[in-house]
Amino acid sequence: MTKIKEFDLALADGRTLHVYDTDADDAADRLPVLWHHGTPNLGTPPEPLFPAAERLGLRWVSYDRPGYGPSTREPGRTVASAAGYARHVADALGIGRFAVMGHSGGASHALACAALLPERVQAVVAVAPMAPYDADGLDWFAGMSRSGQATLRAATEGRAAKERHEAQAEYDPEMFAPADHAALNGTWSWFGSVVGPALAAGRDGLIDDDLAYVSPWGCDPAQVTAPVLLLHGDGDRVAPSSYGEWLARRIPDAELRLSPGDGHISILDSAAESLDWLRAAAK
Repeated sequence: MTKIKEFDLALADGRTLHVYDTDADDAADRLPVLWHHGTPNLGTPPEPLFPAAERLGLRWVSYDRPGYGPSTREPGRTVASAAGYARHVADALGIGRFAVMGHSGGASHALACAALLPERVQAVVAVAPMAPYDADGLDWFAGMSRSGQATLRAATEGRAAKERHEAQAEYDPEMFAPADHAALNGTWSWFGSVVGPALAAGRDGLIDDDLAYVSPWGCDPAQVTAPVLLLHGDGDRVAPSSYGEWLARRIPDAELRLSPGDGHISILDSAAESLDWLRAAAK
């Protein structure tokens, strides 16, 4: 059984990051994979992928983004801030090079990490990523659920508007495709263990994430030189599949696997297979 070690990493500015690590006795022989979580989630590594990771000799490392769990909030953080967090975590664990993987907004943070740490990131799996809000030629809201549009349009109006929106926002089941609901009632019921706790202390992490998604990333996906595998469902109502298509055109060494009928959650059913790709691509 995979065991997760947790600790708080002190940063030079006095803040802390809460870190997770599935370190094992044979850690030196394992490929470190830095997991970037979605919104609103804690950073606990994805338990449904543990069997595949164990088979392939992978070591999960992750952290709660600022504003989530015990990690100190950092107002004004950008998607590109993920590179600094990743560097701090890897340095603290004595990890030189590593692969990155993320889901939803976390996939965008993983891409930013790869763009800004090319000497350290070996390969990327981005599952249902967001595209930059200022992406050339992309109708950013097209294909997104009405509730998704409402929450992110509020973010474009600034923090106060976003806070007002969150104060009255309710869960909208229509944001997910039918395949997503099936996944959430099955293997990916795991999300129940990372969503509720992420919101338990408030919505600062979620708000800061959404403000970052509608602001300049602070890097260009075209800067990513590592091999990238993009997984996207064509029924995604949270991060429309046009995002994956745009990123595939933008990133030099990217492969897009577009899955018919899959949505934002059910696409994760393909994630175990993507770990085989990740292990082979990380050099």
